[in-house]
Amino acid sequence: MSPSFPNEPRYAGLDDQRFRNPDERAAWAQAEAMLQQARTMMREAENALDTWKTGKEMNRLRCERRGIDATDAEIRWSASTTAKNAITNNSFYVSLASMYFGAASANYSRALYLRSRGAARI
Repeated sequence: MSPSFPNEPRYAGLDDQRFRNPDERAAWAQAEAMLQQARTMMREAENALDTWKTGKEMNRLRCERRGIDATDAEIRWSASTTAKNAITNNSFYVSLASMYFGAASANYSRALYLRSRGAARI
């Protein structure tokens, strides 16, 4: 992706020069799609983490106003449904992102293999 055109594919317009065969092009395109999906999952994981951090701070402030010490505030927050959901969502989306990054890596490797083998088919 170019800095001036963030939605443009990385090598737009160079398909004829970049790829030696349709299988290589397909593997590369699939890898790019997996990479986009992984980035989306990481954004979701970051949102879940932000929810957890924000909720924890709000709970700490609320407990502080009520005269509850920090340790008890931490215990109350960790036992709350919001905290559990945020941590679960974060873990889930990080796992999905990891899976998609691995799949993208495999497809990039396949594209490179197909490039090195010329017109070989798998």
